[in-house]
Amino acid sequence: MKSSNVENGQTHQYVLNDSLHQLFDAVNIVSVQGYDEQRRVIYWNVGSELLYGYTQKEALGQKLEDLIIPKPMREIVIGAHSDWLNKGIEIPASEITLCHKNGNDVNVFSSHALFTNQYNKKQMYCIDVNLADVKHAQSQVLFKEHMLETIFDAIPDLFFLMEVDGTIVDYHTGDQKNLYVAPHQFIGKRMTDILPQKVVSKFQAHVDKILNKEGMITFEYELIMPHGVVHFEARMSYLPKYNQIVLIIRDVSEQYKSAEIIRHQAYFDTLTSLPNRFLALDRLSQMLTEAERNNEKIAVLFLDLDDFKKINDSLGHEVGDKVLIQSAYRLKQVLREGDTVGRLGGDEFIVLLRGVTEHHDALVITENLLKSFREPFIIDGRELILTLSIGVAISPENGRCSSDLLRNADTAMYQAKDLGRNTYSFFSKKMNTMMLRRFEIEEQMHGALERNEFVLYYQPQFDVKKQKITGVEALLRWYNSALGNVTPDEFIPIAEHTGLIIPIGRFVIKQALSFLNEWQNAHQQKFTMAVNLSPRQFRDKELLGFIKDSLSESNVNAEYLELEITEGVLMSGQSHIHDALVEISELGIKLSMDDFGTGYSSLSYLRQYAFDVLKIDQSFISGIPLNKADCELVNTIIAMAHSLGLTVVAEGVETKEQLTLLEELGCDLVQGYYFSKPIPAKQLLDFAVSYK
Repeated sequence: MKSSNVENGQTHQYVLNDSLHQLFDAVNIVSVQGYDEQRRVIYWNVGSELLYGYTQKEALGQKLEDLIIPKPMREIVIGAHSDWLNKGIEIPASEITLCHKNGNDVNVFSSHALFTNQYNKKQMYCIDVNLADVKHAQSQVLFKEHMLETIFDAIPDLFFLMEVDGTIVDYHTGDQKNLYVAPHQFIGKRMTDILPQKVVSKFQAHVDKILNKEGMITFEYELIMPHGVVHFEARMSYLPKYNQIVLIIRDVSEQYKSAEIIRHQAYFDTLTSLPNRFLALDRLSQMLTEAERNNEKIAVLFLDLDDFKKINDSLGHEVGDKVLIQSAYRLKQVLREGDTVGRLGGDEFIVLLRGVTEHHDALVITENLLKSFREPFIIDGRELILTLSIGVAISPENGRCSSDLLRNADTAMYQAKDLGRNTYSFFSKKMNTMMLRRFEIEEQMHGALERNEFVLYYQPQFDVKKQKITGVEALLRWYNSALGNVTPDEFIPIAEHTGLIIPIGRFVIKQALSFLNEWQNAHQQKFTMAVNLSPRQFRDKELLGFIKDSLSESNVNAEYLELEITEGVLMSGQSHIHDALVEISELGIKLSMDDFGTGYSSLSYLRQYAFDVLKIDQSFISGIPLNKADCELVNTIIAMAHSLGLTVVAEGVETKEQLTLLEELGCDLVQGYYFSKPIPAKQLLDFAVSYK
């Protein structure tokens, strides 16, 4: 039953009933065994039964070395089979002594053949002739010739035997479709007289090489055949003993097409078919080399679609993809021949302008690019209005290498965003100064923790009705001897970009919880501590473990820690962020939505995650005494938050009027300069006494 299962399983992978096997089945004076890639028997003819004593049923599925190979030879046979499969080292025909089922020696002349069947599986055949019988040996000669002819017919490769001058003396092929001319037109003639001149040059060059080199030479060429262009791989080997050349040719058109697809995917964006970042920057390097040689200028334009994320979030990624495809088309329509537009990723594109003599040349094209987006995009019957922000850097004044130009164009693009979007900005010395400042901050930030340059300040949060402190928000401050006071708006984005926010964030959590324990013990009151978490911190796989350990070490209950996050954390939609937020809630830590109202999808996030606190951004609070719309908006936010069971905190409260209105609107907690600016820990301990 087991043997039958093996046979049935192998039938799906190995050729078992073709004409080759019919031939072997008809010959019982020669032992023919077929083995799979693991040397298991897949074919065992009557000749094998007679020679070795095992029936076909006994042999099928068994390994070669377990059947007929003497123990001293088993490792050698296994290694030789592996070398043929993996390295192409053929097993030579030879006289060997094998084992009969009864343990007696069997002296045979053994030869082998290996080929790949239509299931892309390799099959090895052993043809063994019993040397005890001369007639078997004579039959083997005839059989081997027949067998080889059959194998040649089964293999799609073309085989040629040539003299060293290229004259074809013999050939074998199972399929004449890929013969460039009929056999009667090339037998006895030189290969170089038959093929096109371009291919002839390749052949002759490799013939010259192979005559002075051992082993095999491989090269590729293509021919225009009646059924189309065919790509071939040729393998050439010199037989010095016979002064002849063996040529094996295989049709590799499918592999070539696959390789072309892979090459295209490596260099071109799959969505828009524009050059990708790698190819675009490679072209920029080439253009810079040419520009330097010709004393010309190159302009690099960094383009970003304004508010593209709104489209993805509100209409879906399918619509977003269609917008990107149409954007790519519009950009290509504006450019001159010789210019390049590529997609860097997301909604970012790059345009490379060659032969720029004046800034005006780049300006004209830049304005035309902006104009090309003034017509609405029609996507699935819906009109969408999109605009561009463009940053321009010109070589050599804004950089002499690809990385500098791209970085400076990127900087200029963000300047365009700051100018209100739907516009352009050229890179300037002022921007360069800003970049230098950024580099200085980044440089000094390394080691700032070790130098104890960071310190926490705390801004009190007050209960509106009770007029008493309920907790604080921890805020990071940095003083550096070389830079002076560096604002969080400057150093937090850089820390986020470099990854330094992770160790800095751990410092904040540890210090904040340590102080909270001290504060609660000093006043015998359960205050809360709000700590901000940035998007990059969520990539830290050890974040939650660190928070749990820090709570334990500081002896603070999880319910008194409040973690503040912004929409920026949630917008990526990554699963690990979702999992982390769920675990934060399960630990009993409070979750706060910071800067509410400044994003696009805050309400959906409030419904999706278990938030406890909502903080209204100070930009809405500042206008409520005078601006009716702001007041109504804040009122709506408070009502909505309360309906969801959330505590509402108003940020940036600076006046009595603001506080009075917030109290009327039902706001729960407030923080701002009206009560206190952020203050050091020691000062907070004294300050809190007056607001018990």
